[in-house]
Amino acid sequence: MSLTIDTLSSAAANWSIEVTPAGASKVQSFSDILAPKTAVNVTFLPGSDPQDTYFVAKRLHDEGMKPIPHIAARSVKNLKHLEKLVSTLSKKAFVKEVLVIGGGVGNPIGEFDSSMQILKTGILQANGITKIGVAGHPEGSPDISDDAIRQALDEKNELAVKEKLQMYIETQFCFEADMVLAWEKKIREDGNQLPVRIGIPGPATIKTLFRFAQISGIGPSMKFIAKQARNVAKLMTVQSPHHLIAGLAKGMAADKACLIKYFHYYPFGGFVRTAKYAKAISDGKVNLNPRGGFEIKED
Repeated sequence: MSLTIDTLSSAAANWSIEVTPAGASKVQSFSDILAPKTAVNVTFLPGSDPQDTYFVAKRLHDEGMKPIPHIAARSVKNLKHLEKLVSTLSKKAFVKEVLVIGGGVGNPIGEFDSSMQILKTGILQANGITKIGVAGHPEGSPDISDDAIRQALDEKNELAVKEKLQMYIETQFCFEADMVLAWEKKIREDGNQLPVRIGIPGPATIKTLFRFAQISGIGPSMKFIAKQARNVAKLMTVQSPHHLIAGLAKGMAADKACLIKYFHYYPFGGFVRTAKYAKAISDGKVNLNPRGGFEIKED
């Protein structure tokens, strides 16, 4: 299937983007950068104060965005802590959607060590939060075995049906479309019915992408970025995810049963740069090239 601007903009519509509390402090006005109701994930980093996540979520709501705070299971002390955190996010930051993750720490600080334990408490539902993202791992996870990932996904599908939750999968960032499309098809054949939001690395230098890829422990795509990182002369070259997005758009259009519905951008090269990039693609402000890819139109 050949790429068209309509295919591309359709696949890239309704995108979301991520921000850390530290990154948010550098953004003077979200409403100057993003369209109203843009979904913005707010990280809950290991060792950080949950209040930092709350303050950013509240600010995003006040500026007309849709905040989606992370809830990291291994950074939650106990049921009382979870109840206070969720209640504050819901009642004071008007949060209606969250992303529940295990959290990248080896030793939990309390009684939770998995996202499934958080989901089963019913605390999210009791606070009116029924739209919930859960983590997806197209390239596996350094912290969880493939068998455990499959079992957890089965349980989440069952819980979504039982509790009538609007649950979806949000993945780590990836670099290769064929691998992502094959993974989505495999989990669908295994019984997954949850829609998928694919992680896209925003435009950034190869050096930056390599560093984040190492931290995240992503698998096969490391070969892709490591090969480029070996060329010292290109380390500071900005790499845009054109080929990834073009490949995903064509795959999504070719397979009508594909459950990939949205793109989620990780702004490793800067929030403003990534937001402008995502908007240009969703708005169809691109030029197609003979190689089956595209470039952003210059303003």
